Amino acid sequence: MTVPEINDDTYLLDVREDDEWAAGHAPGAHHLPMMELPARIAEVPADRDVAVICRSGGRSAQVVAYLVRNGWDQVRNVEGGMGEWATTGRPVVGSDGQPGRVL
Repeated sequence: MTVPEINDDTYLLDVREDDEWAAGHAPGAHHLPMMELPARIAEVPADRDVAVICRSGGRSAQVVAYLVRNGWDQVRNVEGGMGEWATTGRPVVGSDGQPGRVL
């Protein structure tokens, strides 16, 4: 399994676009589109474990590199992204609270 262990203390950061988030995301995730990160970087906690997720792992890997360059050390990429997340049977919810799907 490539999806890392995500526990209640982990800040799960979803960096996908608004339409992707609305269609389906992990319950409890925090939405911050990748392109908005430079302006909103202060929203990402630096004092706890941060797991970054996107659709397949590419954008999230770029965000992890960006955060590391800016002083974050407890940050990691969710390899395989939301696609892998859903494939392994983890829950996905839409913005309406109903079961969601990964775009």
